[in-house]
Amino acid sequence: MFRDAKEAVKFIKEKGIAFVDLRFSDLPGRWQHFSVPAHEADEAFFTQGAGFDGSSITGFQAINESDMLLLPDLSTAFVDPFAEHPTLVVIADVFDPVERKFYDKDPRGVAKRAEAYLKETGIADTSYWGPEIEFFIFDEVGFSIEPHNSGFWIDSVEGHWHSYEGGDGLWIRPKEGYFPAPPVDKYQDLRSAMVKNLEATGVRVELHHHEVATAGQAEIDIRFDTLTRTGDNVFKYKYAIRQTAAAAGKTVTFMPKPLFGDNGSGMHTHQSLWKGGEPLFYDEEGYAELSKLAMHYAAGLLAHGPALAAITNPTVNSYRRLVPGYEAPVNLIISRRNRSAIIRIPMYFSGPEYRKSKRIEYRAPDPSGNPYLTFAAMLMAGLDGIRRELEPPKPVDKNLYDLSPREARRIKTLPKSLDEALVALEKDHDFLLAGGVFTESILEEWIELKRAEIDQVRLRTTPVEYYMYYDL
Repeated sequence: MFRDAKEAVKFIKEKGIAFVDLRFSDLPGRWQHFSVPAHEADEAFFTQGAGFDGSSITGFQAINESDMLLLPDLSTAFVDPFAEHPTLVVIADVFDPVERKFYDKDPRGVAKRAEAYLKETGIADTSYWGPEIEFFIFDEVGFSIEPHNSGFWIDSVEGHWHSYEGGDGLWIRPKEGYFPAPPVDKYQDLRSAMVKNLEATGVRVELHHHEVATAGQAEIDIRFDTLTRTGDNVFKYKYAIRQTAAAAGKTVTFMPKPLFGDNGSGMHTHQSLWKGGEPLFYDEEGYAELSKLAMHYAAGLLAHGPALAAITNPTVNSYRRLVPGYEAPVNLIISRRNRSAIIRIPMYFSGPEYRKSKRIEYRAPDPSGNPYLTFAAMLMAGLDGIRRELEPPKPVDKNLYDLSPREARRIKTLPKSLDEALVALEKDHDFLLAGGVFTESILEEWIELKRAEIDQVRLRTTPVEYYMYYDL
């Protein structure tokens, strides 16, 4: 938004901005922030940065080395559409003032290093990313994890279980939520408000619609952008959607699988490489019009799929979604037009006139992860496939959920749990270290955090265990 600090200070004065809010990502992927009054946001503030306690941020510093800096990226600035007092939001990079370098465990820094590494390889100079982010809109949510009282409850006016509680009778059965018109779709206006607020943050939206599941599952598709910018946009997305829902008395979750027996929420990610303004993934003679380079890229994603899952699907809940039959792909295969494959080649349009839209869609990721790390990891896997000239398994252009047991055994699959994915990442992560994009320290911290999450779930008795075992 701004070219330099002088321009930012001028804008603050002319527009009557009351506060400047700096935002950054912790390691797991939650947006953090603090605000300063506008009179403190002089040119030095924007050029020299602002200090914060890095030891209080999940995945960052030890207490004996806690002093860190946030350096604002003025190109990311936007006026917060939700703030009561005029507030300018600026996304910041994390800087180590003692080492005098950008912090190696800053997720946004990983994304920027991935983009720099792409250029260094000479393979391409730009990568484009288009995530399809899904979420649920609920009326109310409650949960308890006390030793004597454990469980959760959800209320949704759209939920199929809501039918006996009165209302208009226009509720959505499981797996029948794709594209019903209002008044069955009860969130048309709310999603439209979300779109307006999201675009007010600078994110371009392409469309919105109800998703497959009951109980308010939704999708708002944003315009593709470069890697780091798309990471920024995912954080803006979550912020705008949650704030809009809260203002309407609703609540939103990006959990991959909040409901048993219905579709979960994914973040199918479209991606492509470009060089000198020209797309590199198109070849009229290739399978699904993919170039050899694109096939090598796809092969890298498939080869490293189990390790990638620890980053692209990084919660215990992620693996409640990754089961056959709910449009969540588990088979490490490439296929055109096929939503049961982990890599789908969109074929809405074909021919040379549409070469710029040629891309691959990696369907495994979900929105519970850190988008900076998710996109960077996928790029590194694809580049490794190009560098090593890997070939993907032969495409399978049929429903992979209907394969015979013999056919299914020939196809590799994603891990069935977060623990399995972390083991795969420990064995296979050299591709992430290329060019210093990821570091051993950030991967070690990530694995440690995720194993602690696994223990939180593993040690607790669940309601379904009472259902299954109480009478034994």
